[in-house]
Amino acid sequence: LQQLEEIQAQCEATQDYSALNSLIQAVFTNPDQLSQSFVQTYDSDIRIDKPQVRQAYTLILHKCPEQVVDTLNRSVIQLLDQIHESLFEAQFGDIILIKLLDIFASISGDLQDALCENLTNANDEDEDLAMQDGALIKDITEEYPNNQEIQQFQYLLDGLQSFISKRLRNKSTPDTTPNRDHAVINTTKCLAAFHRLNEKRRFVKFEAFYNDVLNEQLEIKDDFPQFKDRKGFSFCDYPFILNPATKADILKVESMFQMRHELQDAFFRALFQGVNSPYLVLEIRRDHIIHDTLYQLETKSTQDLKKQLRVQFVGEEGIDEGGVQKEFFQLIVRELFDPRYGMFVSDDDSRLCWFKPDPTDDHIAISEYKLVGMLLGLAVYNSVILDVHFPLALYKKLMVVPVTLQDLRQLDPGLGRGLQQLLYYEGNVEVAYDRSFQIDKDVWGCINTFDLKENGASIKLTNENRQEFVQLYVDYVLNKSTEKQFNAFRDGFNLVCADSAIKQIFRPEEVEQLICGSSDLDFDALEKATLYDGGWNKDTPIIKSFWEIVHAFSDEEKKRLLFFATGSDRVPIGGLSKLQFVIAKNGADSDRNLRLPTSHTCYNVLLLCEYSSKEKLRERLLTSISNAEGFGMI
Repeated sequence: LQQLEEIQAQCEATQDYSALNSLIQAVFTNPDQLSQSFVQTYDSDIRIDKPQVRQAYTLILHKCPEQVVDTLNRSVIQLLDQIHESLFEAQFGDIILIKLLDIFASISGDLQDALCENLTNANDEDEDLAMQDGALIKDITEEYPNNQEIQQFQYLLDGLQSFISKRLRNKSTPDTTPNRDHAVINTTKCLAAFHRLNEKRRFVKFEAFYNDVLNEQLEIKDDFPQFKDRKGFSFCDYPFILNPATKADILKVESMFQMRHELQDAFFRALFQGVNSPYLVLEIRRDHIIHDTLYQLETKSTQDLKKQLRVQFVGEEGIDEGGVQKEFFQLIVRELFDPRYGMFVSDDDSRLCWFKPDPTDDHIAISEYKLVGMLLGLAVYNSVILDVHFPLALYKKLMVVPVTLQDLRQLDPGLGRGLQQLLYYEGNVEVAYDRSFQIDKDVWGCINTFDLKENGASIKLTNENRQEFVQLYVDYVLNKSTEKQFNAFRDGFNLVCADSAIKQIFRPEEVEQLICGSSDLDFDALEKATLYDGGWNKDTPIIKSFWEIVHAFSDEEKKRLLFFATGSDRVPIGGLSKLQFVIAKNGADSDRNLRLPTSHTCYNVLLLCEYSSKEKLRERLLTSISNAEGFGMI
């Protein structure tokens, strides 16, 4: 480093950089020379002086002219070809690479690409080679990384993400997709190592790995088949980089392929075996909605569940093009989760639902939990958002992710806080708490006592075993006490989704968004995304009045409008900008003040007359959205 600094100063004084170019080329293309250039002078397990490596790169990149930087780029690219061919210590090579990542944003695009490719090809048997031995982030002994480590990780991550974004924005030809860009693929593979490290240490939120530009440009119809057929590179194998909206679109493509396959099969079976419906048809009586649904779904095969859903309410007109099934889900979910029905309990503080503990072996009740699981699976499969309020723990259990005290605290804040206080208590736990490894629970109005472990009554809670007590308590509440109910629920869900990409590409948090939608009622985004028909546009006076009225609505009125126009009051994953909403002119002007607004919920179309005043529009609109129950909607 000292020699480099001296020659750089001399070259800067004379403006002749030939000597510096020669030095860089000699050192950075020769593994033997390089391995002797940054040796530690103090005791350490790692004999390479990492700060010196970084200082050398920074000096060249920030204090030297472009010709010297070009020499460094060419030299390091040449070095990268040798770095994992046993020409010098693997550990040293990885440090050289990681120090390049430190200044990733400053190096050339070609060098960035070569660096990412080299990191991803480091070692087939140990793909995290560059993440070990403190090469990326120093060994962490604390439970959580400190601020400096978090900032370093964020800096490295931002550099890689920025490279992908800039590369895609400046693509050479319009038809160049992310799947065809070698540099983007290499960088994504490199990001995978960062993601694995982040899953262990939690440096940043998982959302930091989403890349917006890539999600905008990804061609799902090309990428997904490669994932399913295991042919070629697919971003579905690196789901951390895909946002929930893209993943939801992937599921739609998968469902479309599967439904098309079942439709073709039904056609051919009809030729040889007689008529067989290409749809999953449910004929439902409104006043027997749970009984009819349970009975009919129990008679369906797994193959039938893969067909597109069609719901017919007995005695009612209306062809289900999506709107009827939305209302069906709305009604049956409301009834199944009604406290009077007794399947689920709701916490007063969190307002979240959980399975009701039941020590009896009631076959009918268990089958109804299976029905709820099937309904969630069918909703996912048919792209319907549900008004359900489960904690994240449910989706973690569906995805076979362990639940924690934090999950219990979300479901039952009071109990969660109490257990947290037990862990932090600084006094004598045995004296202060005076309890055993038993707990009392209210089950159907009766207080029952349960052992958290064998002979729990004889085991005193102490400072030494309180961690075990809390873990067993969490396990009891979220797992053991409702094991039969959840297993039935999971089995029902898996009947529809067992082979789905949902298990491979979604996180539990994203499954929750997929099923429940978003809570963000961003009507500004909805206005920007809305299309118009019947000669209207965004500047038509009636349309301007409509949006002025709607923006002044309360959140509850906005939800009613969504339900009236789309059949669901839930916001789709990705926000209201993803909703294909249309406002169209309805009817002649002669009766415009008499007719109420109507809707095609199947197609998210709101039909308005050109009312004589803004006040009349508001009055007619509120009347309609306040009486939207039933298929009075078109």
